[in-house]
Amino acid sequence: MKAVVLAAGEGSRLQPLTNNRPKPMLPVGNKPLLEHIVEALASTEIDEVILVVGYQRQRIQSYFGNGRQWGIDIRYVVQERRLGTGHALLQAEQHIGDDFLALNGDRIIEPSIIEDVAATRRETKDTCLAVTSVATPNRYGVVRFDGQIITDIVEQPQNGSASSSQINAGVYGLGPDIFAAIRRTDASPEQALTTTLSQEDGLQPIQPVSYDGLWGDISYPWDLAQLNGYLLDRETEPVPPTVDDNATVMARTTLAESATLGPGVRVLPRTAIGENVEIGANAVLENAVLFPDVKIEPGAVLRDCVVGAGAEIGPNTVVRGGKATTVVDDEIHRDVPFGGLIGGRAKLGGNVTIEPGTTIGEFASVESGTTINKDLSDTMKAVRG
Repeated sequence: MKAVVLAAGEGSRLQPLTNNRPKPMLPVGNKPLLEHIVEALASTEIDEVILVVGYQRQRIQSYFGNGRQWGIDIRYVVQERRLGTGHALLQAEQHIGDDFLALNGDRIIEPSIIEDVAATRRETKDTCLAVTSVATPNRYGVVRFDGQIITDIVEQPQNGSASSSQINAGVYGLGPDIFAAIRRTDASPEQALTTTLSQEDGLQPIQPVSYDGLWGDISYPWDLAQLNGYLLDRETEPVPPTVDDNATVMARTTLAESATLGPGVRVLPRTAIGENVEIGANAVLENAVLFPDVKIEPGAVLRDCVVGAGAEIGPNTVVRGGKATTVVDDEIHRDVPFGGLIGGRAKLGGNVTIEPGTTIGEFASVESGTTINKDLSDTMKAVRG
């Protein structure tokens, strides 16, 4: 059986992290989000993966190539314009002649749900959809039932209006008839696969396939740290030899082999340190995600944050961590665990304080001794007042 993975999205709510890389290539547990999906597929009966790519597609294609490294065949189709998940799936039509699976390319799952959806499709020949329960269903496609059959998928219902905690987990069992159904779906403003499933009588009944295993997505910057921490709670990576003997690396962490840690550094749980990261003496990191090539000077303290590739953090600078109220795309998010986001190639001087919920843009700079409690756009410079 083939699988189509929808990986063309940009992830605009994750900027500046997605300025130069697509959302599926954001690192979780020191490997791209999409790699977790490819690994899960490769461990099942799936024999070919079709990746629908678009934004910054060269980063995906150069990383995965033909899939041989993962023991699976990978081919690519391009969605030139992002016109919805249904439109993305249409790009793979010429490669599909039989039953297949479709997966969202930005959600981490376990192989078991892939196998269960494939088995249910084979046995019933019905449209199949993986469903899982989450604490915040309003952020996703909420599934409505009539008995044991799915009747509707309501995308991001208004706060308090979700009919249940059951949501679309992003794994579909489909047949070639889905493509004609997508074409019949109203494309205003976009062709959403879930709209097609809800409106097309010919695709009914939709069989739910329940799933209670590992599941996570990245919609907002704080999701990246949370999902990274969730994965690290399940396993601990070995400590590379570049770590000073006097540094402390606790369980539930992962460090790239090329990362270097000075004496007295403390790496606390739920922290991922990427390739070529340099961490100076006595720095402290907790629940932090460090992209490749980050440089952290001695005495810095970073908590509950994400640091983009190539950023430089000055000595004794502090990202305080904790919960914050922040705004993304004019939407207010209250009490989210978000110490801050430091964009790629940003430069923070010494003794800088970053208050919870603050985003520092790509290539932005902050003068030594400054306290920042408001977002800085890309390339902006903050000076001590």
